[in-house]
Amino acid sequence: MTRVWLTRQLQPFTFKSEYDGKLDFADCKGLGLYVHIPFCRQLCSFCPYCRQLYDEKACDEYIDHLIREIRLAGSQLKEKNRVTSLYFGGGTPALAAERIGEIISVIGEYFDITEGTGLELHPDDVSEETLTVLRAAGVTKISIGIQSFGDKFLSILGRKGLDPVRVEAALEKVPFETVSMDFIFALPGQTFDDLKADIDTAFSIGADHVAIYPFIDFTFAGSGVSPMGKQEKRKLLDSITLYCLSKGYTRDSIWTFSNKPGAKYSSMTRDNYLGFGCSAVTLLRDQFRINTFSVKEYQERIRNSMLPTSLTLRFTERQRMIYYLFWSAYSTRVDPHKFEDFFGVPLEKVYGFELWLAKKLGFIVEEDGVYHMTLKGAFYYHHYESYYTLAYINKMWGIMRHTAFPEKIVL
Repeated sequence: MTRVWLTRQLQPFTFKSEYDGKLDFADCKGLGLYVHIPFCRQLCSFCPYCRQLYDEKACDEYIDHLIREIRLAGSQLKEKNRVTSLYFGGGTPALAAERIGEIISVIGEYFDITEGTGLELHPDDVSEETLTVLRAAGVTKISIGIQSFGDKFLSILGRKGLDPVRVEAALEKVPFETVSMDFIFALPGQTFDDLKADIDTAFSIGADHVAIYPFIDFTFAGSGVSPMGKQEKRKLLDSITLYCLSKGYTRDSIWTFSNKPGAKYSSMTRDNYLGFGCSAVTLLRDQFRINTFSVKEYQERIRNSMLPTSLTLRFTERQRMIYYLFWSAYSTRVDPHKFEDFFGVPLEKVYGFELWLAKKLGFIVEEDGVYHMTLKGAFYYHHYESYYTLAYINKMWGIMRHTAFPEKIVL
């Protein structure tokens, strides 16, 4: 009912096995780039993303095809395109550290990156040697998937313990513009003191940005971990948010805080973006495309000089507006001027009643013409994001993990 109300139509989100032969992105504003490298040393049960066990030969073959996909898209441009950013995710892209520079170089033939290049690392990859290779390749921001410094919670997640001193030593020797560390909250038995200790440790060993993501129980992942109750989760989120704000940290999204001006790490919160690699998503003004999750079928498409798109959603105007607002709100603020610049219509004209209601319910406040989330609003954003994730992403990814090119998925 929420979807029907906000889109003002009964039409569901329908993803079809179709796509345009070319990507119309040359005139997109705020365009970002994302590159997916799916290889990992081990497959963590809590991780829902497209990944497979690392094999050096298979990884090299995949990257050869990845470069060909980038060239397929880039060759459509008449001149270099300015983009906001480039992010490498996975998987564990640092496993391909020696080839990251090659990928960045190819991307640089078609795109000028204005806000830096980010890459995700497993804690095991945080060594002086690997960081030096990545820095020389052009990586300016890194995100380390710590999840927790506590052995109890690492055990729940199927991870081994890690040594903060080793991580700190490597970070001291190889500086980056931003060093972010990821953590998971709402694990069984987790308390405010547990999360506070993780955040304090992160900032003390070299992080200038932390991301505290909620645990989400994807049905296909088979984690076996019981999710935390709603009220307990809300209390935990509020407590850790108030703690970070009391320390003077900047909150730049629902889950992220920084202790240094300008320290940001976010791969997907862009008005538009191009995704390269298996399972990567492309978001344009009028469509949303998802590449196949199958590495084998991905490479087969590329060998035939075809884009590896598996499914395409062609937005109605209202659907695109909701998607835009959903991800804008992730930053805890929505700027009506940016909305009007993107869609050519005032935000209040389209969603004036919903904004009024959100203010009355205490979800948002208006300051200097910009809408900001309250603590209550941030929690309910999280609540609906979790619902969206399980009702939409869980279903879609569950299907695409087993079917390379589904005929249709209706959400």
